[in-house]
Amino acid sequence: MAVLQWDAVSAQLLGEMVATVLPEYALTTLVLCGAVAVGVGLLGAATACAVTLFAFPGRRVLEWALLLPLAMPAYVVAYAYTDFLQFSGPAQTAIRSVLSLQGRVLPEVRSLGGAALVFIFTLYPYVYLLARAALNQRAAHLMEAARLLGASQRRRIVSVALPLARPAIVAGIALALMETLADYGVSSYFGIQTFTAGIYKAWLALDSRIAAAQLATMLLLVVAGLLQLERHARRRLRFASSRGQRQSSAEARPIVLQGGRAWLVQGLCVLPVLLGFVLPVLCMLRPLLLAWGQPDAPLPWVGFLYWSFNSFKLAAITAVLATALALALAFALRRRPNRLNRGVVQIAGMGYAIPGAVVVVGLLIPVGWLQGQYPQWGVGSWISTTVLGITWAYLVRFSAVALQTVQSGYSQLPASLDDTARTLGVGGWGLWWRIHRPLLQRSTIVAALLVFVDVMKELPATLVLRPFDHDTLAVVAYQLARDERLGEAALPALALVLVGLIPVVLLSRALNSKS
Repeated sequence: MAVLQWDAVSAQLLGEMVATVLPEYALTTLVLCGAVAVGVGLLGAATACAVTLFAFPGRRVLEWALLLPLAMPAYVVAYAYTDFLQFSGPAQTAIRSVLSLQGRVLPEVRSLGGAALVFIFTLYPYVYLLARAALNQRAAHLMEAARLLGASQRRRIVSVALPLARPAIVAGIALALMETLADYGVSSYFGIQTFTAGIYKAWLALDSRIAAAQLATMLLLVVAGLLQLERHARRRLRFASSRGQRQSSAEARPIVLQGGRAWLVQGLCVLPVLLGFVLPVLCMLRPLLLAWGQPDAPLPWVGFLYWSFNSFKLAAITAVLATALALALAFALRRRPNRLNRGVVQIAGMGYAIPGAVVVVGLLIPVGWLQGQYPQWGVGSWISTTVLGITWAYLVRFSAVALQTVQSGYSQLPASLDDTARTLGVGGWGLWWRIHRPLLQRSTIVAALLVFVDVMKELPATLVLRPFDHDTLAVVAYQLARDERLGEAALPALALVLVGLIPVVLLSRALNSKS
């Protein structure tokens, strides 16, 4: 309601934000997104070209290892590097000891530049995945044709490979920017005034729902623009790769690198894996192992089990509901591909692009209005004391993940199956139960797993909408890190990383089966 409200109060508040905090929010968000776009674009495209176009030692391992940073929530990486690089951390302590220096010897990681690096090393796999898929289709064949026409290796890469992967790179950058805009953990922990942090500050600290709604609307408009850019790039990507061929011929094999070039390309691919996965995991393990070696330092095992139970419960409920909703929508669209069903599926598919902060504002504002108008209904208590509100927010955000997976499974089922079943007298929901359900079993399981993992890692919506005494692993890790109790935050953070490995394994298996 407040999003559409426009009166003297909201106009005055917007004017005050324009004169005070809005320029800072806009500039910080713009600089952060610009740095992330350049970083993930360069790193993702370079690693995709390296493993696709060249052969060097360790290439087969690095093909899937480059996906590992996908398992790392960005806020977990922020906690790890803060503990490792802070003034009293092991990195600066070791440097001061070895070089006999005093004071700070490394830049402050909790800064805008530090946040940009965290996002770059955790989000570049979006560009890597899409660019690698695009290059696998036709790049080697076209580069071989260019070689036969006398083009140098550098020109083949610049004039053939990169233009071919350009739509994929743009789509990956758009996805990375949507994740950056949706983040709350890194920006809040590093003290960066982005739009998402501003929304929560306006709602929780200033107690102004109008300001939160106006900021959320501005952020939603930016995300909508990125979503259109990503869809346009994907359409171009499908057109470019629709007639792709497998790299099966000897002429299309990757270029074999030797000597210094091989080591250089290998180092290029190893660096993001080290900085985006290996080093953060080691940084989180260090305080955990130190606490383990001290008998007087209690490990929060009882609390950890309770937080894990809450996380698993919310994730399991949402995974079941989101997958069921995705199956129903996909089946309805397959049976009747009319304008109404297409519109409903398209709206449901937009949810993942909406930041959690916007979902929270969009849910709480009408709930607050209903509570004020009809207090006897007790709508506010339903949302705040039960899992109804948080489950609804999860479904808005993550039903799109299940829907895309189920639709991908449906794309493998020829329409002739439906026609044959109807001639045998099987129709309606019987068609889904007897024909589609067994064939979609793998896609259904994958969809549920992906939603489960996303819910486990979700922080912004969970932080506000979780019921009382329903802390999750993500919320506890954030709160402990915010209180500078990074040693205690290591255990829930590492649990989130282990859960995040599930989609990485699925992606790796899918890519290997297609290669």
